[in-house]
Amino acid sequence: MTHPASEAGDEIAAANSAFWSGYAPDYLAEHGEVLGEAELLWCPEGWTEDEVGWLGDVAGLDVLEVGCGAAQGSRWVAANGGRPVGVDLSPGMLAAAREAGHAAGIEVPLVQADARELPFEAESFDLAFTAFGAIPFVPDPERIFAEVARVLRPGGRWVFTTSHPLRWIFADDPDPEHLRVVRPYFGADPYFEADEGTLTYAEFQHTTEELVEGLHAAGFRLTALREPQWREGHTHLWGAWSPERAPFVPGTVMMAAQLA
Repeated sequence: MTHPASEAGDEIAAANSAFWSGYAPDYLAEHGEVLGEAELLWCPEGWTEDEVGWLGDVAGLDVLEVGCGAAQGSRWVAANGGRPVGVDLSPGMLAAAREAGHAAGIEVPLVQADARELPFEAESFDLAFTAFGAIPFVPDPERIFAEVARVLRPGGRWVFTTSHPLRWIFADDPDPEHLRVVRPYFGADPYFEADEGTLTYAEFQHTTEELVEGLHAAGFRLTALREPQWREGHTHLWGAWSPERAPFVPGTVMMAAQLA
């Protein structure tokens, strides 16, 4: 559907908060097994932190998970000796996180907040990360980067995965035979859903330039960029992400950055 781009702001945040609250049970029923109870799954390609080590040693660190969802990543941090705090916009996802934490015996602090307005004092954390949280669902990821920079201590690291910028231009279909360009890379319109004129979901494409320049503007130095390929033996499908399509076009980008 078409929806005016001027709807960015509070309406988008409210729509996505409500969407993820309502979708949380179905989302976790579909993907919960592969997400695990206290696992940090970085991407639909199937790679976990235990396999790739993008965060490094978290023991003794104050760690912020942005867009934590059901907080599997935060529980992984706690299980590995870190002191995590999970932040998410969706009360439904946070409720699922509390329930899962209780069941796993690893309960972590959870806060409902917009990632663009983090409710923490400056220099509160050593490390921040997100696995597909927040960034695809805002029109202005540079605001997330600026807030993460504010709450990190000097030398703090920010590691995130998000939809690969090229993924947006192709049809949302896991079959590589349907891999055709259907949207522009530059100046692409956001994806909106609405119910009787009321916005119910929003997602945004961010170019590589936008992400990297946003990091630099926030005071970060890019230290790593990865385009993970499909992990051998991984069979779980996630929307348009599939082992058949993966060799042809990247689905995920990981960026790691550090403050001076």
